[in-house]
Amino acid sequence: MAKKSLFDMKPVKGYEKKLEDFFPMERRCSNCLGCKFVPFEKIKSNRFGRNCPSVWHYNFNTYSARGRFQLGQNIIEDGYVKFEGQALDAIFNCQACGACDVGCKVTRFNLEPLAHNIALKERAVEKGLAPVELKAAANSLTKQKTMLPDAKKANRADWAAGLKLKDVSGKETAEYVFFPGCQYAYDPELQKKAKTYVKVLQKAGVDLGYLGKLDMCCGGRAKQTGFREEFEAEAHANAAAWEKAGVVKIVTPCSDCYHAIKRQYALLGIKVEVVHAVELIADLVKAKKLKFKKTLDVAVTYHDPCHLGRLGEPHEDWNGTEKKILNQVHTWEPPRPRYAGTYGIYDAPREILAAIPGVRLIEMERIRENSWCCGAGGGCSVFNPEYSDAIASERVTEAQATGAEAIVTACPWCEINLTGIESDNGTYLDVVDIIDLVAKAL
Repeated sequence: MAKKSLFDMKPVKGYEKKLEDFFPMERRCSNCLGCKFVPFEKIKSNRFGRNCPSVWHYNFNTYSARGRFQLGQNIIEDGYVKFEGQALDAIFNCQACGACDVGCKVTRFNLEPLAHNIALKERAVEKGLAPVELKAAANSLTKQKTMLPDAKKANRADWAAGLKLKDVSGKETAEYVFFPGCQYAYDPELQKKAKTYVKVLQKAGVDLGYLGKLDMCCGGRAKQTGFREEFEAEAHANAAAWEKAGVVKIVTPCSDCYHAIKRQYALLGIKVEVVHAVELIADLVKAKKLKFKKTLDVAVTYHDPCHLGRLGEPHEDWNGTEKKILNQVHTWEPPRPRYAGTYGIYDAPREILAAIPGVRLIEMERIRENSWCCGAGGGCSVFNPEYSDAIASERVTEAQATGAEAIVTACPWCEINLTGIESDNGTYLDVVDIIDLVAKAL
């Protein structure tokens, strides 16, 4: 049987939801507060008990998932609310971090606040009302195949110079294709880390290649910010490129790329094996193909990136129907997949840290599926940096409360947004890519 083309696959049932499709859901919200606080049994202190950055920062209900349900309902039902002023501000100042979605799944099970928040953004984009900075990023994606407006497609592969990587855009083949993501491909400091990831994997004997001239943005941030058409075009362009290059497995160090390919592409019917670099490195450590020889003697805390953690769960196809019991209780046949964040990538980075001699991991209060966002998600760091920095400061403050000497993460966006940010007491913490510790300890 011939292999099905990635490019020709159909979106899964229910992917094409528009804002109006969420109307019954908007009315079912019971104001349980699950979208505003960490699940109550997981709260360790009042100080770090919130889960939604936007309602925490703006302290107004419209900035919560509950408020956005009400906002959407008023827009759909009678046009009482327009796409303007504070309503528009509340729509776009959402990191798309998924914390509200996890909280809702724990308390209600059947609502989809994250998808609804994105649907609100999509409608605003359709009306041409997105922030100008996000429009520029989407335009850059269309023209230069990256959402970093100052970057050029012609320079995309510069980061790989001197690495002796197989170029699968030609006739070479490799077991894994290294997909760096835009920040690792273009940012001068992060390019060094991308090289380190490659060298570490090569040291362990991984058969590694890259896409060369075919490499481009995953487009995930276009989806987060409401530019649905641009995202879908980029996803299909990538699928066509991967098919042309004969890609079998993708490894990426970027949590946003990981989420986009694993979850968002799957909704379009594009399914390809993808692993985050920390997963692969953790497996190589277990297999003793990477052995740590140096002691680092440092106390660290680990920041779970939203798109690697709670949004990093694998997609499951579902083609059932929604039903009501006694015309009241909503249910599905067969049971619908429940994405509560539990099965994201949490253990692999912690296993790596545990294996490095001298590294002591001290956990923050909000971890794993209840992790606090770094503030960079949903394009917020692009069009509202003051707000984004406030969210980052909250995370740095929480990290400092552990007594750790540094924050370790596995996402370039988190690393950039947390670096150089003051805590509540005006001091700073070092922010380290996990690959830096791995390389030092080898």
